Amino acid sequence: MARNSHTARYDDDADNSWSCGSWFEYIIVVVLSTIFLIGALVLVIYWAVQHGNGFAWSEDPQKQFNLHPVLMVAGFITLSGFSILLYRLCRCLKHIYVKLLHMFFHACAVPCVVIGFLAVLDSHNLANPPIPNFYSLHSWLGLVTMGLFATQFVVGFFSFLVLLCCEDATYSCRAAMVPIHASFGLANFMLAIATCVSGITEKAIFKLKEDYSKWTEEGIILNALGATLIALGILVCFAVRRSNAPATAKVYVTERL
Repeated sequence: MARNSHTARYDDDADNSWSCGSWFEYIIVVVLSTIFLIGALVLVIYWAVQHGNGFAWSEDPQKQFNLHPVLMVAGFITLSGFSILLYRLCRCLKHIYVKLLHMFFHACAVPCVVIGFLAVLDSHNLANPPIPNFYSLHSWLGLVTMGLFATQFVVGFFSFLVLLCCEDATYSCRAAMVPIHASFGLANFMLAIATCVSGITEKAIFKLKEDYSKWTEEGIILNALGATLIALGILVCFAVRRSNAPATAKVYVTERL
């Protein structure tokens, strides 16, 4: 059957009307998601500076470790979260521009993830005595998250940008990939949140020990960061899966340039 670019949509529905309530809901979700995405990064930076004495590289393994949570939250949560929200909700631009913005935010997340991973690996190996690697649930989840993120990035790049060079010939393939890519992208974001929360809990227990139960400022900040990440998981899932999203916010399977 011939392609109809005006009717082929992903997650489409018959009701394209948009009430005042839908507008209000849409704006609230976008604003709250933005606040929490930026807030999570602010909280982890504040924790690293105020309670971790800042940042360094191999000359100070303890400060070098602080790069790990900051860069992982920046890459996997803040940048990836904005990338997901932009692709799902930003319909004021041509679809190809939204794709490029989506790819740009994920591309910016790549060096954050790589440097953050090298920082924790290096800080563990240089510690005295050295700290074992890849034994905890947090590290296992982290490896899975990074692997899925890399796979999503490569598949997304080739499926939705490179294959556009042969748009008509690759339409069926790209259309089939959209729900798969979207589902695994959201799963990757949720997995990143689970990894961050497990890492926060691990760090709080190892560092604060018995002081963790005494409501210290550092413990409260770490708990607030974890709660913010969980709230983000709820908000972003709601934003991308809400069935009555506005017609202008529909995700098109494809569209001519």
